[in-house]
Amino acid sequence: MATILRDWSYRYQWLYDSISRLAAFSVGGETRFRKLALQDLIIHSDTQVLDLCCGSGQTTQFLVEFSQNVTGLDASPKSLQRAQQNVPLASYIEAFAEEMPFADNLFDVVHTSVALHEMQPQQLRKIINEVYRVLKPGGVFTLVDFHAPTNPIFWTGISLFLLLFETETAWELLKTDLVGLLTENKFKVSQPILYAGGSLQVIQAKK
Repeated sequence: MATILRDWSYRYQWLYDSISRLAAFSVGGETRFRKLALQDLIIHSDTQVLDLCCGSGQTTQFLVEFSQNVTGLDASPKSLQRAQQNVPLASYIEAFAEEMPFADNLFDVVHTSVALHEMQPQQLRKIINEVYRVLKPGGVFTLVDFHAPTNPIFWTGISLFLLLFETETAWELLKTDLVGLLTENKFKVSQPILYAGGSLQVIQAKK
């Protein structure tokens, strides 16, 4: 169960940013962390990109360096306001990830960064279905999120982080087979790449 630090981190941008930088230290810093799910992707200036659950635009800022057609979606008006200020080159939509107001087969790339662990199991399944729907045939869903550590040394760190800042859904994700869920939804999934002793996973799945 999360502490009051979770509420404060969403209320105060400086605290959220500090926590993000601290959490990203294990993979070489905030910039490298935000680019983990973007590795090996081919993104051109006209590539249609959706930054799903974009938050304050932490990864959106890197996506707009490649494409002129980046859309950020988030359910939080406060986060979207910050994203608009931080990354004005993208367009933004306020909506829930499980009910996206987009046409079928619209995006070439859908990206999400440490957001799926916030979702209840049924929400997660709906989101995966929605991502498949809005992706063009051959489009890629790329994500980075928590994973049960494969190196026992990292269990203490991730456990403390989840206790302080996350809810039971994050613990649930550690037990969830994301590759299996994506495969069930007709995605062709590459082998996950693990970082930070296995406590982070990057998955790229193709429609």
